[in-house]
Amino acid sequence: MQPPIIALTPADAPAVARVQAACYAPALRESEALYARRLASPAHCSLGVPDGGGALLAYLAACWSVRGAATPLHGGFTPHPHADTLYLHDMAVLPTHAGRGLAQALLAATWRAAQARGVRRAALVSVQGAAAFWRRQGFEPAKAPVGLGSYGDGALYMIRELPDSAADIS
Repeated sequence: MQPPIIALTPADAPAVARVQAACYAPALRESEALYARRLASPAHCSLGVPDGGGALLAYLAACWSVRGAATPLHGGFTPHPHADTLYLHDMAVLPTHAGRGLAQALLAATWRAAQARGVRRAALVSVQGAAAFWRRQGFEPAKAPVGLGSYGDGALYMIRELPDSAADIS
């Protein structure tokens, strides 16, 4: 059964911060206030998976961006009038809910949103050794943009071309 997917709002910032704290090293954690600003940005297209009681189990913080732009760590989601790229800023699943397909459900919903908008590229900065996971999702390393250094050593900018057809999204 497909888990419910919701669009995140600024009111979800405390829950995002809670999930993030369970998944990311302290140096990579961002503030609740920053997430509230990101989730208020017209560029954001962030999604979450709540449990039956509404508690957030997983999230994907994302925004409409342009190729070669990476939101710096602790930076906001900047609107781009001619956005051509879906930028995945971060994704986290509570460790107690890992392996249940929540990340795949979030990615599939995001791919559908990009396809509906006519966006055919996704980009991200891989951290904490997650590059192998992102490669399995179809991402490949690309030239590092300005702002990548804010993520620390081992950060890797990656892109993926998205299919034209929703039937080809995986």
